Amino acid sequence: MAVAAIAAFALLREHWSHVAGYWPYLLLLLCPLMHLFHGHGGHGDHQHHGSENDKKN
Repeated sequence: MAVAAIAAFALLREHWSHVAGYWPYLLLLLCPLMHLFHGHGGHGDHQHHGSENDKKN
């Protein structure tokens, strides 16, 4: 991963003028990708109704 990060830095450094023109499009593309990979949040907090612990309390 470190080699990939160094390679990406070197490419961006050399081709910054080309990449800088695409920032608005990259930001717009980032929004749906964040929604796709981030998930919908809160899925780990499901409460199981009717479990043994609920019946005892």
